[in-house]
Amino acid sequence: MQLTNRFLDFADQQLDPLVSRKVFSHLDLYLSAPPEQPGPPLILIQQWSSSSHALPATSVDIELRQTNEERRWYPLQDADLILGALHVELEPGLSWTKDLDEQMCRCALSISNALGRDLECMQLRKELHHERNQLKMLVHQLRNPLAALRTYAQLIIRRLGPENIHLPLIDGILTEQRQLGRYIDAIETLGQQKLPSGSDTSSPYLLPPDAAQQNKNLKELLIPLIERASATASLQGRQWHGPSQWPAWGGCSAGDGSTAEIVANLLENAFRYSPPGCAVGLTLLADGLCVWDGGPPIATDERQLIFRRGERGITSRDRPGTGLGLALARALAERNGGQLTLSVEPWRINTNLPKQGNAFRLSWLQPTLPAAIE
Repeated sequence: MQLTNRFLDFADQQLDPLVSRKVFSHLDLYLSAPPEQPGPPLILIQQWSSSSHALPATSVDIELRQTNEERRWYPLQDADLILGALHVELEPGLSWTKDLDEQMCRCALSISNALGRDLECMQLRKELHHERNQLKMLVHQLRNPLAALRTYAQLIIRRLGPENIHLPLIDGILTEQRQLGRYIDAIETLGQQKLPSGSDTSSPYLLPPDAAQQNKNLKELLIPLIERASATASLQGRQWHGPSQWPAWGGCSAGDGSTAEIVANLLENAFRYSPPGCAVGLTLLADGLCVWDGGPPIATDERQLIFRRGERGITSRDRPGTGLGLALARALAERNGGQLTLSVEPWRINTNLPKQGNAFRLSWLQPTLPAAIE
C-alpha cells in the first residue's frame, strides 16, 4: 500500500535511534490491509534487520504472529481502528527491559498518530481528485446550454430587427451569458492557476482580467447591473429607484472591475432578503454610491455579523444563500482603499431615501468629485 514519503521519513526518524542500539534482530512496520483486499491482513511496509535475512509474510509463518520472550507486537491504532503494527524481535540472548518496552510504546503511539493523519490525507486527496474530475465534467456540460443561450439570443436579435424597443433586454441576456462564461472559465482553471489577489492572503479573489471590460468606465459597467435590477423589480412587483444623473466618477476607468462585483452582490442581497413588495434602489453619490431597500432594519446585533464570511442574519437563514456576498463586497472595498458600511436610516445618506430601511454605502475615500456631468 502506498504511503507518503513524509510518513515514511517520520517513521525512520522515530525508529532509527532504537535500531542503532543494536538490540533488535528485526524491527518491522506493518500496515493493515483493506478489508476487501485479498491476501495477508498485514502488509510489510518497512523492515530494519541486523542481518540479510528477510522475514516471511505473517500469513505464511503462523508462529511469527505469536509473542514469545524475544518477540513483541505493538499495535498502531487510531481509537478503536487498528491501522497496523510494529513487530520487534530482540537479538538472541537479550531480554526485554521496562525502559525498552516504554520506548517502543511511545514510538508506536507517535507512529500511530502520524499514520492516521497520513491515511486521512491520502483519502482527502483521493476525494479531491474525484471531485475535481466531477467538476470538470459539470463545467464541460455547462458550456453547451450556455452556448445555446447565446445562439438563441442572437437569433432573436435578427428577428426583432435593429429598431426594436426590446433589443436592450436581449443585449442584457448576452451580457449575462458572457459573464457566466468568465465564471466557468475561472472554475475550470481552479488548481491550475491562482486568480488575481492582493498581497494579503485573506483578500478575496476576483475573476481574471477581461480585456473588454478593461476598456470600459464605471458607468458602462454599472448600467447592465442597473438594467438587470430594473427587470428583477418589474418581475417581483417592486418599485425600483435607479439613478437619473451620474457623478463625474462615472467616466473613470473601471480598473479591475471590483466596483461592479460589489454592486452586483449588494443588489442581489437587496432583492433576495428584503420582504416582497419593498422598494429597492441604487443611489449615486459624489464620493461613492449606496444600494438600499425599504424593508425592516437589520437587527442591531447582526449589523456587523452579516459582513463575516458564512454568517447570515436570523431572518435570512430559511432562504438560499451562502453568507459570502457582503463579506466579499466589504473585502473588495477595503482592498481598494474604500469602505462599505450599513445604515438603517437611509435618509441620513440622502434626504430622498426612506426614513427606515437598509442602505449599504460604498465610499471611495477619495477627495469629493464634481457633482454631476449629465
